[in-house]
Amino acid sequence: MRVRILLVVFAMSVVGPAGVVAQNARSTSDTVEVAQSRRTAITRAVQAVSPSVVTINVEETKRVRDPRFDAYDDAYVRYFLRQSPYREERVQGTGSGFIVSPDGYVVTNEHVIGAADEIEVLFPDGRSMPATRVGSDEATDLAVLKVDPKEALPYVEFDTTSSPIVGEWVIAFGNPFGLFEASQPSVSVGVVSATGRDLRAESDGRLYRDMIQTDAAVNQGNSGGPLVNAEGKVIGVNTAIYSESGGSIGLGFAVPAKRAARIVSEIRDRGAVDRSYYTGLATVSVTPRIARALNLKRSGGVLVHDFDFGSPAAAAGLQIYDVITEIEGTPIETREDYIARIYDFRPGDTLRMRVLRDGEPREIQLTIGRRE
Repeated sequence: MRVRILLVVFAMSVVGPAGVVAQNARSTSDTVEVAQSRRTAITRAVQAVSPSVVTINVEETKRVRDPRFDAYDDAYVRYFLRQSPYREERVQGTGSGFIVSPDGYVVTNEHVIGAADEIEVLFPDGRSMPATRVGSDEATDLAVLKVDPKEALPYVEFDTTSSPIVGEWVIAFGNPFGLFEASQPSVSVGVVSATGRDLRAESDGRLYRDMIQTDAAVNQGNSGGPLVNAEGKVIGVNTAIYSESGGSIGLGFAVPAKRAARIVSEIRDRGAVDRSYYTGLATVSVTPRIARALNLKRSGGVLVHDFDFGSPAAAAGLQIYDVITEIEGTPIETREDYIARIYDFRPGDTLRMRVLRDGEPREIQLTIGRRE
């Protein structure tokens, strides 16, 4: 037995180098295969988009309540103290954004920059630049900034030729909670959970309509960052989350690229979005009670209950008691839907409307005018 063991050991030592070479060859092959398998469409998209994602720091002066007055907020006390219960305070905030042109145009959310006095853009390579406000649109919560680089910057473009697919992989970029200044952006991966989401809560004049819903983690500080598909194309701007804790629970919402691209282009060209549209219509949502009064089969849509003579509505041939049910193929269920849809168009645009008149469907074309 002892001899046999020695022979075995000896034999192993003799054939060892060849065996090691073969084993190393297999190991190297496996390593290359694993390395290649790690590089997926997601990692390639992250590598391509990351250099164009930035952090945005802002400072603004806000009028805040002095906490000393909380205990004795009394008019006589304020009179004798000759002091206001409010004071001005410098407030700092942070958000995300992304570069959309080599000469330094940056897209973010309107609520990120707010009424900021100072805006600073931090780049993944550690550089920082002051930024100026080109313009913003409160309704869609989008804003455009401008920095002045000495050389061309890496940038991304909006995907306006395709629509998000429910269930496809998406990547959310940004700087959650402003934790990582001047560093590579954080990424989170999820899917498109739904499209065409309307957030019913309207605040500060914003209309969050037709949003992309995703379960990719979007937290405070991610606002203004891009939502990207597996091809590395920007399909939306991360804008809002639903959360009771302030952190991500898998309900994030992004402004779709087609809408964002148009708003951004208009802001770059004019510095603002033209909201001077005029139709001359006065409308109200068709409730079940109104539907019964009009002998309609169902509620939904908006009822024309008045219009200005000589207005675009009159020129289009709309009549009182017409019910608008579609605009450009989009169903209209409430007056809020109607307003949100009109917001997408500008003076001079012609809308295709589907209306019910005496219960019969009709096609109406209305050319939007300009409010003086």
